[in-house]
Amino acid sequence: MKEQIPPILRPDNVAPVSLKDLAAHFQLERPATDAVLTGISMNTNDLRAGDLFVAMPGKKTHGAEFIEKAISLGAAAIATDSTGMQHTKGIAVPVVTIENPRPRLGDLAAYVYGNLPGAMPKLFGTTGTNGKTSTTYLLEAILRQLGEVTGLTSTAERHIAGETIVSRLTTPESTEMQALIARMREKQVSAVAIEVSAQALSQLRVDGLHFDVVGFTNLSHDHLDDYKDMQEYLEAKIPLFTKLRAKRGVVCLDSKYGKDFVAQSEIPVVTITSELGVEAKWHVAVTAETPSYTSFVLAGPDGVNIRSRVPLLGAHMAANAGLAIVMLIEAGFEPKDISKAIQDGIDAYLPGRTERVSGDTGPAVYVDFGHSPDAFLHTLDAVRKVTTGKVIMLFGADGDRDPSKRPAMAQVAAAGSDILVITDHHPRFEDPDS
Repeated sequence: MKEQIPPILRPDNVAPVSLKDLAAHFQLERPATDAVLTGISMNTNDLRAGDLFVAMPGKKTHGAEFIEKAISLGAAAIATDSTGMQHTKGIAVPVVTIENPRPRLGDLAAYVYGNLPGAMPKLFGTTGTNGKTSTTYLLEAILRQLGEVTGLTSTAERHIAGETIVSRLTTPESTEMQALIARMREKQVSAVAIEVSAQALSQLRVDGLHFDVVGFTNLSHDHLDDYKDMQEYLEAKIPLFTKLRAKRGVVCLDSKYGKDFVAQSEIPVVTITSELGVEAKWHVAVTAETPSYTSFVLAGPDGVNIRSRVPLLGAHMAANAGLAIVMLIEAGFEPKDISKAIQDGIDAYLPGRTERVSGDTGPAVYVDFGHSPDAFLHTLDAVRKVTTGKVIMLFGADGDRDPSKRPAMAQVAAAGSDILVITDHHPRFEDPDS
């Protein structure tokens, strides 16, 4: 059975853009004839009539080999490099030349969809190994309680003014991201929470976006199948804290890499911690942990104290909520307004984040999507604090994904549980028995 891939989300209506105007804006050689553009695509599977088809070099083939297919599907114009130009002789649509098009893709898409300065909703981006999905959901929930019309894009879902759509990737390609933002603008979204992975930054998927505030949760062992070591993994995330991508930042100091982010940030940053004895501008302290919620207080400058709770297990979730609140304060929201909005709790639902799937009687059963040693540690610690009996854990690991973290995952799981069951999760091309 063929896997069902969620559709690309685009605005219903786009103000047409002239190809000649686009060429002038980006200082490209003007095409011989003009075309009217209503979209942009780098993949013929997602191409629609009126699109500018950007034919780029790929890992295995050059996108220019699909130019004829793109035109048959309704592409209004082609953009490609000098290598791709060899495939454009005799075609019926205008062409513009862009050398090394990949780094310009996000800006091109922003121009086509009208996602320009002055027209954008408030943008919040969160990166880190663990907690970025949770912080993104908590950000959106608080924004909604503050009266904003919200959007969200995360590992699991996209939200557009109350509509929920299954995600394709943690962070979509830059053309898809710009189309998604344009759809959000069309639906009157005023603030968007975006989960930003290291891969998204490395692969230029958030190009063309400029965040009002960005946040860093932590860094721990993960994705070393994509990055050779922790230093390279760290360096993949730091570009989010540059003037090109954001105005202000908030850095959590709960992992040792927080100080590196502060030191290397190009933008003004404030710090937050939930660790005792760590010096930071903001501090989160847990006041109660129960099977259904975690209460906390956030203390900061000028005597600010914000008390609330999250409908989630664990001190790490209180830390994520604190990070989200400080990001909002850095964006200009008043602490007193935030405090009033969440005084009875943050009304958030986080799919797969220590999510209770059992009823009120019998054993408590939780599902958690955590897939790193650090994530296991926090989840097991949180469950242990509210469990009177045994903690039974079942987990598996993806095949063909960072095998170097598996021994540490197993050690943490064995130490933190009374009974441990290891299962085939998704072996892919690995031998499950190994």
